[in-house]
Formats: sequence, structure tokens, C-alpha cells
Amino acid sequence: MLAICLAMLETEQDQRRFTRLFEAHEKKIYAVALHILGNPTQAEDAAQQTWLKLVQGWDRVSALPWEETEGYAVTAAKNCALDILRSEKRTTAFPENWDPPAQEEHQAEYAYLVSLIRALPENYRRVLELKLVEERTNREIARRLGMNESTVAVRILRGRTMLKDRLEKEGYLYETV
Repeated sequence: MLAICLAMLETEQDQRRFTRLFEAHEKKIYAVALHILGNPTQAEDAAQQTWLKLVQGWDRVSALPWEETEGYAVTAAKNCALDILRSEKRTTAFPENWDPPAQEEHQAEYAYLVSLIRALPENYRRVLELKLVEERTNREIARRLGMNESTVAVRILRGRTMLKDRLEKEGYLYETV
């Protein structure tokens, strides 16, 4: 894999830096993919895809300070592994029997809202589960999912809009307080 990636780089300096990146994070990239996928063969595929994505985006990766490259590479590995899960139509959602924490009062409404969140597309569902069900901050969500805070904020806004639209279609009035 390393030889293929190195052949895609133009300068010796880029090849040395990529080799350093590869040697420093090869095991971690595989471990992240294995943790998500649970299958060594798929984890190897995800790791290879990660290295290819890193070399394809080398201009961006090489511009990062060295101490930020690990986080960038790990996030890329996570995304490649999740892409494999999505391609198999598997998700990492909460189990159906999961009982989210809720207030005693208005339990039925809360359970209905949780069911609406679970029905959202995965990009919005996971962010809203963390925001509305687990009551995490945007920063915590961004760290946990390996994305920018601005991306989290946009997905929360769009996800809430989807929920609002769905509730309005079903006859609930939406009022801002």
C-alpha cells in the first residue's frame, strides 16, 4: 500500500513526509477501522481506502501541522469505515430496546419525538440523538463524531427543521418561545 501511495506523490519531500505519516499512524488507522467494522478484512479495506484518500488530498494533509495529522488521519479512517457500513446498509444506531433518559411528565410525547429522530436520515439522526436525547454540546458532538462544530450546528438546524416540518404535517403547532 505504501508503495502505491508514494508513487502518487511528486516530490521526494512529500514521499518522506507521507512515509513518516504512514509509519506513525498505520496501526492506529487499522485499529479505528477494526473497532467500527468488527471485521479484519473490512478493516484492512477501510485502512487502504484511508491511505488513498490521504494521498489524494495530500495538498491539504501536508499543509497541516504535524501534531494535527493524527486526528485528521483517524477521522479519515472513521469515515472510510462508516462508508463501508453504509454501503452494506448497516448503521451504528442505538438498539431499538434502548430506553433514552426522559422526564416522567410528557413521556408519551418524548417517546414520539425520539421515534421521529430515529426516522431521520443518518447524518441528522446521530447528531440530533446526541444533542436532544443525550444533551451533548455541539463541541462534544463534533469531537465524538470527528466533524467540525459548524457542520454539527448545520446538521442540528436542518434536523430540527425536518422534525418541525414532520410535526406540522401531523397537526402539531410549532411555536418558538
